Amino acid sequence: MRVLEHEKKLWEKEFAASMRRSLAIRIRYSFIRTYKPVLDDASYRSFERMADYRHWCETSLPSWLGYGRI
Repeated sequence: MRVLEHEKKLWEKEFAASMRRSLAIRIRYSFIRTYKPVLDDASYRSFERMADYRHWCETSLPSWLGYGRI
């Protein structure tokens, strides 16, 4: 039980410190830039039909990105 109390106090200190930051800083820290293979390699893509887009997603993107069909 003592460990949980210690962790709770640390968490509260971190929360209090984050609340002292400006809103702009908190917003900047809340977004984490993650490189997404293939998606980030071109500035834009366009497709004639939705079927073309879906086919491109299934054949070009890694499954862990979540753009495949379920």
